[in-house]
Amino acid sequence: MSKIIEQVDLESRKANPQARYRTGDTVRVHVRITEGAKERIQVFEGLVIATRDRGIRSSITVRKVSHGVGVERIFPLYSPSIAKIEWKRRNKIRRSKLYYIRSLRGKKARLAEVRSADKPVVETFTAEA
Repeated sequence: MSKIIEQVDLESRKANPQARYRTGDTVRVHVRITEGAKERIQVFEGLVIATRDRGIRSSITVRKVSHGVGVERIFPLYSPSIAKIEWKRRNKIRRSKLYYIRSLRGKKARLAEVRSADKPVVETFTAEA
């Protein structure tokens, strides 16, 4: 990647720091929805089944089950449409991608909670020369 793109990427992330969410976290994502001239906040709560760490293009995939149907959404972390992300709990996992959860139902889809989990830390940036 070129130096100019890296610099723009770093400045954009400094302006909008996000916490480092991991796969296995249960989160509530507050998304700004625009309907005509009105704007409202919609909450999407679910399990982070995948993370993609690509600087300003980082995203998380969140899955929930709504009325018996699995729903997944991919949220760009640094998007202005994300009002905030609340961390609910951290689960014990052994994989970086939890795509196998899609095929599990009921009690088999549950994950063990980590009781002594610390909240995710907000990204801090160091000045690079």
